[in-house]
Amino acid sequence: MSSKVGDIGPKRKSKVLLAEFQKHRAAANRGFHITFINTEFNHRRFLKSQGPNSLDGLPDFRFETIPDGLPDSDEGATQDVTLLAEAIVQDVFLAPFRNLLIKLKDAETSNNNPPVTCIVSDGFMSPFAIKAAEEFGLPIALFFTIAACSFMGFKQFRALVEKGLAPLKDESCLTNGFLDEVIDWIPGMEGIRLRNLPSFFRTTNPDDVFLNFSMVATDEVHKAAALVLLTFDTLEKEVLSALSSMPNIPPVYTIGPIELLLNQIPKDPLKNSVGYSLWKEETECLEWLNSKAPNSVVYVNFGSITVMTPNQLVEFGWGLANSKLPFFWVIRPDLVVGESAILPPEFVSPFSPARWVSPYMTPRGCRCGSPCVTHKMGSHVRGSVETNCVPHRRIGMEIDNDVKRDEVEKLIKEFMEGEKGKKMKNKAMEWKKLAEEATGPHGSSSTGFDNLVNQVLLRKS
Repeated sequence: MSSKVGDIGPKRKSKVLLAEFQKHRAAANRGFHITFINTEFNHRRFLKSQGPNSLDGLPDFRFETIPDGLPDSDEGATQDVTLLAEAIVQDVFLAPFRNLLIKLKDAETSNNNPPVTCIVSDGFMSPFAIKAAEEFGLPIALFFTIAACSFMGFKQFRALVEKGLAPLKDESCLTNGFLDEVIDWIPGMEGIRLRNLPSFFRTTNPDDVFLNFSMVATDEVHKAAALVLLTFDTLEKEVLSALSSMPNIPPVYTIGPIELLLNQIPKDPLKNSVGYSLWKEETECLEWLNSKAPNSVVYVNFGSITVMTPNQLVEFGWGLANSKLPFFWVIRPDLVVGESAILPPEFVSPFSPARWVSPYMTPRGCRCGSPCVTHKMGSHVRGSVETNCVPHRRIGMEIDNDVKRDEVEKLIKEFMEGEKGKKMKNKAMEWKKLAEEATGPHGSSSTGFDNLVNQVLLRKS
Protein backbone atom coordinates (compact mmCIF):
# COMPACT_ATOMS: atom_id res chain seq x y z
CA MET A 1 0.00 0.00 0.00
CA SER A 2 1.25 3.45 -0.84
CA SER A 3 0.62 6.63 1.04
CA LYS A 4 1.70 10.22 1.22
CA VAL A 5 3.39 11.47 4.35
CA GLY A 6 4.15 15.18 4.19
CA ASP A 7 6.27 17.30 6.52
CA ILE A 8 5.37 20.98 6.53
CA GLY A 9 8.20 22.83 8.14
CA PRO A 10 9.54 26.28 7.38
CA LYS A 11 11.60 26.61 10.57
CA ARG A 12 13.88 23.68 9.82
CA LYS A 13 16.44 23.22 12.50
CA SER A 14 18.89 20.45 11.60
CA LYS A 15 17.73 18.24 14.46
CA VAL A 16 14.12 18.57 13.31
CA LEU A 17 15.10 17.64 9.76
CA LEU A 18 16.89 14.62 11.18
CA ALA A 19 13.91 13.44 13.21
CA GLU A 20 11.40 14.10 10.44
CA PHE A 21 13.47 12.49 7.70
CA GLN A 22 14.40 9.45 9.78
CA LYS A 23 10.76 8.90 10.74
CA HIS A 24 9.73 9.11 7.10
CA ARG A 25 12.59 6.82 6.14
CA ALA A 26 11.27 4.27 8.62
CA ALA A 27 7.79 4.71 7.14
CA ALA A 28 9.16 4.13 3.65
CA ASN A 29 10.39 0.78 4.87
CA ARG A 30 6.74 -0.11 5.57
CA GLY A 31 5.75 0.45 1.94
CA PHE A 32 4.85 4.12 2.02
CA HIS A 33 5.53 6.51 -0.83
CA ILE A 34 6.54 9.76 0.85
CA THR A 35 6.43 13.35 -0.29
CA PHE A 36 8.73 15.43 1.92
CA ILE A 37 7.64 19.08 1.85
CA ASN A 38 9.95 21.91 2.80
CA THR A 39 10.12 25.62 2.11
CA GLU A 40 11.93 26.77 -1.00
CA PHE A 41 14.48 28.60 1.16
CA ASN A 42 15.39 25.57 3.27
CA HIS A 43 15.33 23.23 0.30
CA ARG A 44 17.95 25.41 -1.40
CA ARG A 45 20.01 25.44 1.78
CA PHE A 46 19.75 21.67 2.00
CA LEU A 47 20.98 21.15 -1.56
CA LYS A 48 23.74 23.69 -1.01
CA SER A 49 25.02 21.83 2.06
CA GLN A 50 24.51 18.26 0.80
CA GLY A 51 25.14 18.70 -2.91
CA PRO A 52 22.87 19.27 -5.94
CA ASN A 53 22.41 15.53 -6.57
CA SER A 54 22.00 14.49 -2.93
CA LEU A 55 18.31 13.64 -3.33
CA ASP A 56 18.68 11.50 -6.43
CA GLY A 57 18.08 7.77 -6.36
CA LEU A 58 15.38 7.69 -3.68
CA PRO A 59 12.49 5.86 -5.36
CA ASP A 60 10.10 6.00 -2.42
CA PHE A 61 10.68 9.69 -1.74
CA ARG A 62 9.52 12.77 -3.59
CA PHE A 63 10.69 16.22 -2.51
CA GLU A 64 8.43 19.24 -2.99
CA THR A 65 8.63 22.85 -1.85
CA ILE A 66 6.31 25.70 -0.98
CA PRO A 67 7.16 29.44 -0.70
CA ASP A 68 7.30 31.03 2.74
CA GLY A 69 6.32 34.53 1.64
CA LEU A 70 9.28 36.10 3.46
CA PRO A 71 11.82 38.59 2.08
CA ASP A 72 14.95 37.11 0.55
CA SER A 73 17.66 36.43 3.12
CA ASP A 74 21.17 35.02 3.31
CA GLU A 75 21.07 31.29 2.58
CA GLY A 76 24.18 30.86 4.71
CA ALA A 77 22.25 31.81 7.83
CA THR A 78 19.03 30.96 9.58
CA GLN A 79 15.92 32.92 8.65
CA ASP A 80 14.32 35.38 11.03
CA VAL A 81 12.27 33.04 13.23
CA THR A 82 10.04 35.89 14.38
CA LEU A 83 8.89 36.47 10.81
CA LEU A 84 8.41 32.74 10.34
CA ALA A 85 6.26 32.48 13.45
CA GLU A 86 4.16 35.43 12.29
CA ALA A 87 3.73 33.83 8.87
CA ILE A 88 2.47 30.60 10.43
CA VAL A 89 0.00 32.37 12.71
CA GLN A 90 -1.25 34.50 9.81
CA ASP A 91 -1.85 31.42 7.61
CA VAL A 92 0.66 32.54 4.98
CA PHE A 93 1.47 28.89 4.30
CA LEU A 94 -2.11 27.66 3.93
CA ALA A 95 -2.70 28.67 0.29
CA PRO A 96 0.60 27.33 -1.11
CA PHE A 97 0.25 24.11 0.87
CA ARG A 98 -3.31 23.69 -0.35
CA ASN A 99 -2.17 24.28 -3.94
CA LEU A 100 0.54 21.64 -3.55
CA LEU A 101 -1.97 19.10 -2.27
CA ILE A 102 -4.14 19.83 -5.32
CA LYS A 103 -1.11 19.32 -7.55
CA LEU A 104 -0.32 15.99 -5.88
CA LYS A 105 -3.88 14.79 -6.16
CA ASP A 106 -4.05 15.79 -9.84
CA ALA A 107 -0.89 13.76 -10.43
CA GLU A 108 -2.62 10.67 -9.07
CA THR A 109 -4.54 10.30 -12.33
CA SER A 110 -2.35 12.07 -14.89
CA ASN A 111 0.92 10.42 -13.88
CA ASN A 112 -0.39 7.33 -12.11
CA ASN A 113 1.22 8.46 -8.86
CA PRO A 114 0.26 6.89 -5.51
CA PRO A 115 -2.75 8.57 -3.88
CA VAL A 116 -2.45 11.15 -1.13
CA THR A 117 -3.92 9.40 1.89
CA CYS A 118 -2.46 11.08 5.01
CA ILE A 119 -0.38 13.98 6.30
CA VAL A 120 2.36 13.99 8.91
CA SER A 121 3.10 17.55 9.93
CA ASP A 122 5.61 19.19 12.19
CA GLY A 123 3.44 19.95 15.21
CA PHE A 124 4.22 23.65 15.24
CA MET A 125 2.89 23.92 11.70
CA SER A 126 -0.55 22.77 12.92
CA PRO A 127 -2.32 26.15 12.42
CA PHE A 128 -2.40 25.64 8.65
CA ALA A 129 -1.74 21.91 8.36
CA ILE A 130 -4.90 20.96 10.24
CA LYS A 131 -7.02 23.28 8.10
CA ALA A 132 -5.65 21.72 4.92
CA ALA A 133 -6.19 18.19 6.24
CA GLU A 134 -9.83 19.01 7.04
CA GLU A 135 -10.41 20.51 3.59
CA PHE A 136 -9.10 17.38 1.86
CA GLY A 137 -10.58 14.90 4.30
CA LEU A 138 -7.17 13.49 5.23
CA PRO A 139 -6.09 12.11 8.60
CA ILE A 140 -3.24 14.13 10.06
CA ALA A 141 -0.61 13.20 12.63
CA LEU A 142 1.13 16.07 14.41
CA PHE A 143 4.78 15.26 15.09
CA PHE A 144 6.19 17.48 17.85
CA THR A 145 9.94 16.83 17.92
CA ILE A 146 10.09 17.61 21.62
CA ALA A 147 9.62 15.74 24.87
CA ALA A 148 6.19 15.16 26.40
CA CYS A 149 6.86 17.55 29.28
CA SER A 150 7.81 20.27 26.81
CA PHE A 151 4.59 19.75 24.88
CA MET A 152 2.56 19.77 28.10
CA GLY A 153 4.27 23.02 29.04
CA PHE A 154 3.33 24.68 25.75
CA LYS A 155 -0.21 23.36 26.08
CA GLN A 156 -0.58 25.15 29.43
CA PHE A 157 0.22 28.62 28.07
CA ARG A 158 -3.46 29.51 27.80
CA ALA A 159 -3.85 28.61 31.46
CA LEU A 160 -0.83 30.74 32.36
CA VAL A 161 -2.51 33.72 30.71
CA GLU A 162 -5.86 33.01 32.38
CA LYS A 163 -4.20 32.73 35.80
CA GLY A 164 -2.32 36.01 35.32
CA LEU A 165 1.10 34.35 35.26
CA ALA A 166 1.76 35.37 31.66
CA PRO A 167 2.70 37.72 30.27
CA LEU A 168 4.96 38.90 33.10
CA LYS A 169 3.90 42.02 34.96
CA ASP A 170 7.35 43.56 34.53
CA GLU A 171 11.00 42.68 33.96
CA SER A 172 11.63 42.27 37.70
CA CYS A 173 9.80 38.92 37.52
CA LEU A 174 12.89 37.52 35.83
CA THR A 175 15.09 38.14 38.87
CA ASN A 176 12.88 38.46 41.97
CA GLY A 177 12.17 34.78 42.48
CA PHE A 178 8.87 34.79 40.63
CA LEU A 179 10.08 32.08 38.23
CA ASP A 180 10.90 29.82 41.19
CA GLU A 181 7.22 29.60 42.11
CA VAL A 182 6.08 25.99 42.22
CA ILE A 183 2.96 25.22 40.20
CA ASP A 184 0.94 22.16 41.16
CA TRP A 185 -1.92 22.25 38.67
CA ILE A 186 -0.23 20.87 35.54
CA PRO A 187 -1.19 17.20 35.15
CA GLY A 188 1.71 14.80 35.44
CA MET A 189 4.17 17.58 36.31
CA GLU A 190 3.44 18.25 39.95
CA GLY A 191 6.10 20.29 41.71
CA ILE A 192 7.52 21.88 38.58
CA ARG A 193 8.63 25.51 38.73
CA LEU A 194 7.65 28.27 36.34
CA ARG A 195 11.25 28.54 35.19
CA ASN A 196 11.11 24.93 34.00
CA LEU A 197 8.36 25.66 31.49
CA PRO A 198 9.18 26.63 27.89
CA SER A 199 10.41 30.18 28.18
CA PHE A 200 8.25 31.79 25.49
CA PHE A 201 5.92 33.05 28.21
CA ARG A 202 8.70 35.21 29.71
CA THR A 203 7.60 38.42 28.11
CA THR A 204 5.82 41.53 29.32
CA ASN A 205 4.13 42.02 25.97
CA PRO A 206 0.67 40.42 25.62
CA ASP A 207 1.12 40.57 21.83
CA ASP A 208 4.48 38.80 21.91
CA VAL A 209 4.86 36.75 18.73
CA PHE A 210 6.19 33.60 20.36
CA LEU A 211 3.77 33.60 23.26
CA ASN A 212 0.84 33.73 20.88
CA PHE A 213 2.46 31.38 18.37
CA SER A 214 2.90 28.77 21.11
CA MET A 215 -0.77 28.99 22.04
CA VAL A 216 -2.06 28.93 18.47
CA ALA A 217 0.17 25.97 17.61
CA THR A 218 -1.33 23.84 20.38
CA ASP A 219 -4.92 25.14 20.49
CA GLU A 220 -6.39 22.72 17.96
CA VAL A 221 -4.29 19.59 18.33
CA HIS A 222 -7.50 17.78 19.32
CA LYS A 223 -8.52 17.92 15.66
CA ALA A 224 -5.59 15.69 14.68
CA ALA A 225 -5.76 11.92 14.43
CA ALA A 226 -2.55 11.51 16.40
CA LEU A 227 -0.07 13.36 18.59
CA VAL A 228 3.44 11.98 18.00
CA LEU A 229 6.17 12.82 20.52
CA LEU A 230 9.93 12.30 20.42
CA THR A 231 10.17 10.47 23.74
CA PHE A 232 9.66 7.02 25.24
CA ASP A 233 7.24 5.74 27.85
CA THR A 234 9.52 5.02 30.81
CA LEU A 235 11.21 8.42 30.51
CA GLU A 236 8.00 10.42 30.99
CA LYS A 237 5.48 7.97 32.37
CA GLU A 238 3.50 10.45 34.48
CA VAL A 239 3.13 13.23 31.92
CA LEU A 240 2.33 10.79 29.11
CA SER A 241 -0.39 9.24 31.24
CA ALA A 242 -1.76 12.72 31.95
CA LEU A 243 -1.74 13.67 28.26
CA SER A 244 -3.51 10.46 27.29
CA SER A 245 -6.32 11.18 29.74
CA MET A 246 -6.92 14.78 28.64
CA PRO A 247 -10.10 15.26 26.56
CA ASN A 248 -8.51 17.81 24.21
CA ILE A 249 -5.57 15.59 23.24
CA PRO A 250 -5.72 12.99 20.43
CA PRO A 251 -4.20 9.52 20.84
CA VAL A 252 -0.53 9.86 21.85
CA TYR A 253 2.21 7.87 20.14
CA THR A 254 5.79 7.84 21.45
CA ILE A 255 8.47 6.89 18.93
CA GLY A 256 11.76 8.07 20.43
CA PRO A 257 14.68 8.02 20.33
CA ILE A 258 14.05 7.80 16.61
CA GLU A 259 17.71 7.17 15.74
CA LEU A 260 17.65 3.96 17.78
CA LEU A 261 14.28 3.01 16.32
CA LEU A 262 15.68 3.34 12.83
CA ASN A 263 18.54 1.01 13.74
CA GLN A 264 15.98 -1.78 14.18
CA ILE A 265 15.15 -1.76 10.47
CA PRO A 266 17.10 -4.54 8.72
CA LYS A 267 18.92 -3.87 5.46
CA ASP A 268 17.52 -0.37 5.06
CA PRO A 269 18.40 0.55 1.45
CA LEU A 270 18.12 4.28 2.24
CA LYS A 271 20.33 4.26 5.31
CA ASN A 272 23.17 6.79 5.09
CA SER A 273 22.15 7.65 1.53
CA VAL A 274 21.33 11.27 2.27
CA GLY A 275 22.29 13.81 4.90
CA TYR A 276 19.95 16.13 6.73
CA SER A 277 21.90 19.22 7.79
CA LEU A 278 21.24 22.71 6.48
CA TRP A 279 24.88 23.55 7.19
CA LYS A 280 27.85 22.29 5.20
CA GLU A 281 29.56 19.73 7.38
CA GLU A 282 33.31 19.52 7.81
CA THR A 283 35.01 16.31 8.94
CA GLU A 284 38.47 17.60 9.86
CA CYS A 285 37.45 17.71 13.52
CA LEU A 286 36.91 13.95 13.69
CA GLU A 287 40.61 13.08 13.75
CA TRP A 288 41.17 15.35 16.74
CA LEU A 289 38.08 14.05 18.53
CA ASN A 290 39.05 10.44 17.92
CA SER A 291 42.43 11.10 19.50
CA LYS A 292 40.79 11.89 22.84
CA ALA A 293 39.68 9.43 25.49
CA PRO A 294 35.95 8.58 25.54
CA ASN A 295 33.81 11.07 27.49
CA SER A 296 36.76 13.42 28.02
CA VAL A 297 35.84 16.28 25.66
CA VAL A 298 33.40 19.06 26.53
CA TYR A 299 31.23 19.56 23.45
CA VAL A 300 29.63 23.01 23.06
CA ASN A 301 26.85 23.63 20.56
CA PHE A 302 24.08 26.23 20.64
CA GLY A 303 22.03 24.58 17.91
CA SER A 304 20.92 25.98 14.60
CA ILE A 305 18.97 29.14 15.42
CA THR A 306 20.04 30.41 18.85
CA VAL A 307 21.96 33.68 18.87
CA MET A 308 23.90 35.42 21.61
CA THR A 309 25.64 38.68 22.34
CA PRO A 310 29.39 39.17 21.85
CA ASN A 311 29.81 39.43 25.63
CA GLN A 312 28.03 36.12 26.23
CA LEU A 313 30.29 34.47 23.67
CA VAL A 314 33.42 35.86 25.33
CA GLU A 315 32.31 34.78 28.81
CA PHE A 316 31.54 31.27 27.61
CA GLY A 317 34.89 31.14 25.83
CA TRP A 318 36.99 32.15 28.80
CA GLY A 319 34.98 29.93 31.13
CA LEU A 320 35.73 26.96 28.91
CA ALA A 321 39.40 27.89 28.52
CA ASN A 322 39.88 28.45 32.24
CA SER A 323 38.52 24.99 33.01
CA LYS A 324 41.72 23.56 31.43
CA LEU A 325 39.63 20.72 30.00
CA PRO A 326 39.67 19.75 26.32
CA PHE A 327 36.64 21.16 24.56
CA PHE A 328 35.22 21.36 21.07
CA TRP A 329 33.08 24.39 20.33
CA VAL A 330 30.92 24.77 17.24
CA ILE A 331 30.48 28.42 16.26
CA ARG A 332 28.03 29.08 13.45
CA PRO A 333 28.62 32.07 11.17
CA ASP A 334 25.41 33.66 12.47
CA LEU A 335 25.76 32.75 16.16
CA VAL A 336 26.67 36.26 17.33
CA VAL A 337 24.41 39.27 16.88
CA GLY A 338 25.83 42.77 16.66
CA GLU A 339 29.58 43.24 16.66
CA SER A 340 31.84 40.22 16.34
CA ALA A 341 33.32 38.78 19.51
CA ILE A 342 37.11 38.78 19.80
CA LEU A 343 38.29 35.26 20.55
CA PRO A 344 41.60 33.45 20.04
CA PRO A 345 41.78 31.61 16.67
CA GLU A 346 41.63 28.18 18.34
CA PHE A 347 38.09 28.97 19.50
CA VAL A 348 36.78 29.00 15.93
CA SER A 349 35.56 25.79 14.31
CA PRO A 350 33.53 24.82 11.25
CA PHE A 351 30.14 23.29 11.73
CA SER A 352 30.62 19.70 12.86
CA PRO A 353 28.97 16.51 11.58
CA ALA A 354 25.62 15.81 13.15
CA ARG A 355 26.84 12.65 14.84
CA TRP A 356 28.71 14.92 17.22
CA VAL A 357 25.71 17.11 17.94
CA SER A 358 25.15 17.45 21.68
CA PRO A 359 21.57 16.25 22.29
CA TYR A 360 20.60 18.48 25.21
CA MET A 361 18.42 16.72 27.74
CA THR A 362 15.76 15.25 25.54
CA PRO A 363 15.36 11.59 24.60
CA ARG A 364 18.24 12.27 22.19
CA GLY A 365 20.49 12.66 25.22
CA CYS A 366 19.18 9.40 26.61
CA ARG A 367 20.02 7.77 23.29
CA CYS A 368 23.75 8.12 23.86
CA GLY A 369 23.85 8.38 27.66
CA SER A 370 24.88 12.03 27.61
CA PRO A 371 24.19 14.38 30.52
CA CYS A 372 24.43 18.07 29.68
CA VAL A 373 24.72 21.67 30.78
CA THR A 374 21.98 23.90 29.36
CA HIS A 375 21.88 27.64 28.92
CA LYS A 376 18.68 29.70 28.83
CA MET A 377 19.26 32.23 26.06
CA GLY A 378 17.88 35.68 26.60
CA SER A 379 17.20 36.49 22.98
CA HIS A 380 13.85 36.24 21.23
CA VAL A 381 14.86 32.72 20.19
CA ARG A 382 14.00 30.70 23.26
CA GLY A 383 13.50 26.98 23.29
CA SER A 384 11.88 24.28 25.33
CA VAL A 385 15.10 22.95 26.83
CA GLU A 386 14.20 24.25 30.27
CA THR A 387 11.20 21.95 30.46
CA ASN A 388 13.55 19.01 30.18
CA CYS A 389 15.31 19.97 33.41
CA VAL A 390 12.69 18.27 35.55
CA PRO A 391 14.17 16.85 38.77
CA HIS A 392 13.48 13.14 38.20
CA ARG A 393 15.86 12.91 35.25
CA ARG A 394 18.85 14.25 37.18
CA ILE A 395 21.02 14.48 34.08
CA GLY A 396 21.58 18.20 33.65
CA MET A 397 22.77 21.50 35.07
CA GLU A 398 21.80 25.03 34.10
CA ILE A 399 23.82 28.14 33.34
CA ASP A 400 21.99 31.39 33.95
CA ASN A 401 21.35 33.83 31.11
CA ASP A 402 23.68 36.36 32.74
CA VAL A 403 26.75 34.38 31.74
CA LYS A 404 29.87 34.75 33.86
CA ARG A 405 33.14 32.99 33.03
CA ASP A 406 33.68 31.90 36.63
CA GLU A 407 30.27 30.23 36.70
CA VAL A 408 30.91 28.49 33.38
CA GLU A 409 34.30 27.24 34.61
CA LYS A 410 32.83 25.97 37.89
CA LEU A 411 29.94 24.15 36.25
CA ILE A 412 32.12 22.57 33.58
CA LYS A 413 34.57 21.23 36.17
CA GLU A 414 31.75 19.89 38.35
CA PHE A 415 30.10 18.41 35.30
CA MET A 416 33.22 16.63 34.06
CA GLU A 417 35.11 15.83 37.26
CA GLY A 418 32.85 16.42 40.27
CA GLU A 419 30.73 14.03 42.28
CA LYS A 420 27.51 15.55 40.97
CA GLY A 421 28.73 15.10 37.42
CA LYS A 422 29.52 11.44 38.05
CA LYS A 423 26.04 10.84 39.40
CA MET A 424 24.51 12.51 36.35
CA LYS A 425 26.60 10.37 34.00
CA ASN A 426 25.49 7.22 35.80
CA LYS A 427 21.88 8.35 35.60
CA ALA A 428 22.25 9.17 31.90
CA MET A 429 23.55 5.65 31.26
CA GLU A 430 20.47 4.24 33.01
CA TRP A 431 18.24 6.27 30.70
CA LYS A 432 20.29 5.09 27.72
CA LYS A 433 19.58 1.47 28.62
CA LEU A 434 15.87 2.21 28.96
CA ALA A 435 15.90 4.03 25.61
CA GLU A 436 17.43 0.96 23.97
CA GLU A 437 14.74 -1.23 25.54
CA ALA A 438 12.00 1.12 24.31
CA THR A 439 13.25 0.90 20.72
CA GLY A 440 13.86 -2.85 20.85
CA PRO A 441 11.67 -5.32 18.91
CA HIS A 442 8.93 -5.32 21.56
CA GLY A 443 9.61 -1.96 23.20
CA SER A 444 7.12 0.85 23.70
CA SER A 445 8.51 3.05 20.92
CA SER A 446 8.58 0.20 18.41
CA THR A 447 5.00 -0.65 19.34
CA GLY A 448 4.07 3.03 19.20
CA PHE A 449 5.43 3.37 15.67
CA ASP A 450 3.61 0.21 14.55
CA ASN A 451 0.37 1.52 16.01
CA LEU A 452 0.87 4.93 14.40
CA VAL A 453 1.25 3.29 11.00
CA ASN A 454 -1.62 0.84 11.36
CA GLN A 455 -4.11 2.93 13.34
CA VAL A 456 -3.56 6.34 11.73
CA LEU A 457 -1.46 6.44 8.55
CA LEU A 458 -3.16 3.44 6.94
CA ARG A 459 -6.60 4.39 8.17
CA LYS A 460 -9.27 4.94 5.57
CA SER A 461 -10.19 8.65 5.51
